Amino acid sequence: MKLLRAAALAMSATLMLAACGSADGGSAGDDSIKIGAWYPLSGAQASSGTPQMAGASTFWKKIDADGGINGKKVDFIYKDNAFDPQQTLQIAREMVTRDKVDIIANTNGTATTEATFPLVLEQNKVPIFGTYGGLTNWYNPPRARLYGTQTLYEDQARIAAEWALEEGAKKITIIHDDPAAFVTVKDTAAKTIDAEGGTASSVEVKIGTTDYGPAVAAVKKQSPDAVLLILPPQEAAAYLNEAALQRVDAQAYGYSPAVIEATIALAGKNAEGFRGVALTKPTTADDPAVKEYRDDLAKYGDGAKPDLYSLATYGYAKALSIILGSIDGKIDKESISKAIESAQNIETGIVPPLSYSGDDHLGTDAGVRVEVENGQFVAKSDFISPKQ
Repeated sequence: MKLLRAAALAMSATLMLAACGSADGGSAGDDSIKIGAWYPLSGAQASSGTPQMAGASTFWKKIDADGGINGKKVDFIYKDNAFDPQQTLQIAREMVTRDKVDIIANTNGTATTEATFPLVLEQNKVPIFGTYGGLTNWYNPPRARLYGTQTLYEDQARIAAEWALEEGAKKITIIHDDPAAFVTVKDTAAKTIDAEGGTASSVEVKIGTTDYGPAVAAVKKQSPDAVLLILPPQEAAAYLNEAALQRVDAQAYGYSPAVIEATIALAGKNAEGFRGVALTKPTTADDPAVKEYRDDLAKYGDGAKPDLYSLATYGYAKALSIILGSIDGKIDKESISKAIESAQNIETGIVPPLSYSGDDHLGTDAGVRVEVENGQFVAKSDFISPKQ
C-alpha cells in the first residue's frame, strides 16, 4: 500500500497542474472536437486514475501535434473526481452544459460513471465511450449511447479459469473480496470451472484486507491445483507474498485488476510465474503500436512511466480517433454515436479489435494471457475470447 500511495502521489504531483482542463492546457475553440473524462487524480484510487489520464492525454496531445482529426483540433477536458459519484455528477453537468462536450470517453469508474447516466445519456444525449469498469447489465440489453471498450470482468474470469483448466488444473480455489461485484465475478468463474469438468471452491475476504494469513491457510486446507485471484493489486500481492511464506505452490491466476505493475512491485520475486488476463498487450512488447505508445508517452506524458493502465486508455483513445476520422461531415454527438454503431474491427495494435452494432454496444470480450517473467509481464497468447 505504501508503494501504491507513493507512486500515486509522485505521479499526481507532476500532473496536478493539468488536472482540471484540456490536454493541451487550454481551450481548442468552438470548432474543436470536445472530449470529456473524469479520473481519480487524488485519494486512494489515484494510483489507477492518474496513469489512465496520462495515457489518454498523451494520445490526444499527439493527435493535435499531427494536425488533429479531419483538420479539427481535439479539446480533451479532464477533471479529478476523487472517485466520488456526487463529484462526478457535478463534473458531468459542467461538461455537458457549459463545455458542450461531444462525447465522454476513456473515463474511470463503474459507480461514478453510472451516476451520470440519466444526465449524460438520457437528458443530454451525449455518448459515453469506454469506461474503465462496467457491468454486464450496462450492455445487455444495449443502452442507448453507451459503448464499451473493456472486456467485462466476468469474461476476464472465464478466460483465466479456462487457462487454468487447459494447464491441467482440476481443483481451483477462487479468492475474492466480499462486495457483490466481486461475488458475481466469482460465481461466473465457478460456473465455467464446473462446466468444464473441474471443481470450484472459494475463499472470501473482506475488501481492503492486508493480513492474508488466514485466507492462505484456508486455501492450503483445500489443497487446490490452482487459485484464481479476483482481487485488486495490493491484495493480489498480499496473497502471493503470504502464499510464499506458507509454501502454497498452487499456480496463481488473476483477472485484469490484479494484472498491473503494482502487483509485481509489491510482491517482488513472489510475483514470478503469476498468470493473468490483461486488457492490452504488455507495455514491453515489440509490436510497433506499443513502441509508438512508449515513444509518445516519453514525449507528451509529462514524466509518466509506461504501465498497463496508461497503455489501455491510450489504445482506447486511438480506437476512438479512428472512429471519429471515419465521419464524413459534421462531428458532433449524434454523428459520433452513429459512427460508433457502424464501426467494425477497429484495429489499434494495443487493445482487442473493437466492433459495434445497434444490438451490440460492448465492443469486445477478449483479453491477453500474460505471465510474470523476470519482473515483467510477458504475453502468452494473442487476443483471446472465452469459450463460453
